[in-house]
Amino acid sequence: MPRYALTLAYDGSGLPGWQTQPSGQAVQDRLERALAAVAGHPVATICAGRTDAGVHALRQVVHFDSDARRPDSAWVRGVNAHLPAAIAVRTVTRVSDDFHARYGASRRRYRYLLYSSPVRHPLLAGRSGWTFRELDDARMREAAALLAGEHDFSAFRSSECQAASPVRRLEPIAIRRHGPLLLFDFAGNAFLHHMIRNLMGSLLMIGDGRRPVAWLAEVLASRDRRRAAPTFEPHGLYLDGALYEPRFGVPSWSDDGGVPALLAALS
Repeated sequence: MPRYALTLAYDGSGLPGWQTQPSGQAVQDRLERALAAVAGHPVATICAGRTDAGVHALRQVVHFDSDARRPDSAWVRGVNAHLPAAIAVRTVTRVSDDFHARYGASRRRYRYLLYSSPVRHPLLAGRSGWTFRELDDARMREAAALLAGEHDFSAFRSSECQAASPVRRLEPIAIRRHGPLLLFDFAGNAFLHHMIRNLMGSLLMIGDGRRPVAWLAEVLASRDRRRAAPTFEPHGLYLDGALYEPRFGVPSWSDDGGVPALLAALS
């Protein structure tokens, strides 16, 4: 049966996350209903990385199988006609049977958009995290450098995480500022449940001076979730794609200049 890979974008503000829910309102539920409407048969999907309630996607990658003969436009515009405004298929690629959106991804990238200002901005509500405290970018970069490489990230893992191992390989975290907006780029082979939001909470405690830089290394080494900061809010977190073997031709993320380009993607 032919296999297809979709790239999907969604505003997670009012959604209960990716994974199917009894309510039938999750992104997966809505997408599978829309695909079934176009294919004329039930469709099951597998994604590159699950997202929680309130978390967004710029480039979620999903694969599905269908023997329905449809033009590419049907898998994009046709499916979008059955989706709410908050979810949209962006591209479709016909792939070979050995493509797998989850297990075939060698790297994934998430981005966190943060608004740092004494007063919250209503136009960024649901689209970015917010802190009223002043942040020292240099301190956060110094601390973030301690996380690069392969580590046991148990201290930043949700108690509900179902991953078999807490060991993950994290690439150097890029932190870029554009006025009051900061963009944090997290790329790695895989991520634990709430890992990025837990890392964000700890980086912000260092950035605003509540903890020293060396504290982050101590927390990481402790493997104790109780030692780290509380889980930070989901609103600024974006799944930005996954990398696959070039032979599949599936679009991946690009070096797009940081905050201004992310804001352009949201417009």
